[in-house]
This record gives sequence, structure tokens and C-alpha cells, in this order.
Amino acid sequence: MSQAAVSTSKWNAADYARVGGFVGELGGAALDLLDPKPGERILDVGCGEGSLTKKIIDCGASVLGIDDSPEMIAAARALGVDAILMDAADMPFNGEFDAAFSNAVLHWILAKERAAEAIFRAIKPGGRFAGEMGGRGNIARLQEAVDEEIILRGYAPPVDAHNWYATPEEFAAIYETAGFRKIDARLIERPTPLAHGVAPWVTTFRKGWLDRAGVPEEERADLAARVADRFGSDIADYVRLRFIMGKPA
Repeated sequence: MSQAAVSTSKWNAADYARVGGFVGELGGAALDLLDPKPGERILDVGCGEGSLTKKIIDCGASVLGIDDSPEMIAAARALGVDAILMDAADMPFNGEFDAAFSNAVLHWILAKERAAEAIFRAIKPGGRFAGEMGGRGNIARLQEAVDEEIILRGYAPPVDAHNWYATPEEFAAIYETAGFRKIDARLIERPTPLAHGVAPWVTTFRKGWLDRAGVPEEERADLAARVADRFGSDIADYVRLRFIMGKPA
């Protein structure tokens, strides 16, 4: 399977560090669900630039971060995180971790069944997997504003899926099939202020989308500004799916 088919994320690490800091800052609730303990070995699935990974390390756990973005891996390593370049769906680990964690990543991975199976294999019997991702309805209004502006400029938004924004039931079905049990998955509406505004969010978080729509780089700043005007607010309509589950002993 091609890399594009596995994950749809595409990042500029410097832009993400400037604009996307809220992702790690708002990941505390998911981290509380994980409840990392000193001495545990934990897998961070999609560690990004490593800010939340560092918080797990600060709890006394030993952490390995994986991410499919070379730029993000470099940023995480610069923070002192043990991080390797790898797609979640291709992880080869087998019973090496007491727990796994993932924040704001699983909705980018379209090979969701393979990712669930790989995470299940990576965890020891009796271990747990906790985290958060975009859920059904996430950024629906904001994405609509992006697509409307793309169309007005004569480009076509991609017709294939960009994200997997699941319902709790859809999510639980995938992970139960992979072998997990006691799955608690809940949708949480979380209107999210964008400190830098909508326009930088568009150029950072919809970079891959604009690439696939064929929008030239020189048009993107203006497109993003028009999207911000169309959306009319700096509070994004985020909906999160927060979860915890266990691997049978």
C-alpha cells in the first residue's frame, strides 16, 4: 500500500510548532486517561513534535515515539524524545509495551484496521491504549469553508477521504475486531480558539488537502484569508473522540 493510502497527514514542522501548539496543550485529558506510571514502557503512536511525549517521559515512563513525518521526527528528537520514522499501520512491534498512547493522529490514518492490529500487537497482554482523535462532525463547518473557497477558485477538492472522523460505535468496532476489550469511546464537543486565527490553520492543517486539490503555493495565503472571512470566527468547531481500552491478559 502506498504511503499516501496509509496516512493523509502532511506537515511543515516549523509551521506546526507556531500554529499547532494548542494540539499538545489540549491533550492533557487524553494523557490523564493513559495515567502513565514510572518504569512503564509506552508507545506514542504519532508523536508529532514530541510535546506530549515529553510529558509522558516526565511521569517517569520510558517512551518510544513513532511518526510518519521526517520533519516531526526531527523536531521530537530535538526535544530529546526517542523517536523513529514509521507509519502506524506498519509497526512491527510484538508485546514490547505496557501501554500505547495517541493524540490527534488516528483520524489521519486511513488504513485504520491495520493500525489497530499493529497497536494491539505492540502492547503486552493486560496492557492499555488511551488517547484522542477527531470524531464525527469534527471541523465540519471549517472544512466546508475551505472547500467552498477551493471551488470558487476553479479547483476541485479531493473526492476521496481525507480523514476518518468516526462515531464511537464505528471506532469501537474496528478496535474490538483487532482484539481490544473494555473499549470506552466518547464524543466530546470542544470548540477550540485558534490563537493565530483561521488563515494560518488552513495553510498548516490543510496543507495536504491543498496539495491534492492542486492549489499553487502562491495562492494559498490569499485563499486562507478568504476562508477566514467566510468562516467568520477564530473558534474552530472541533469534536474529539476520547478513548481507553484494554488488551486481554
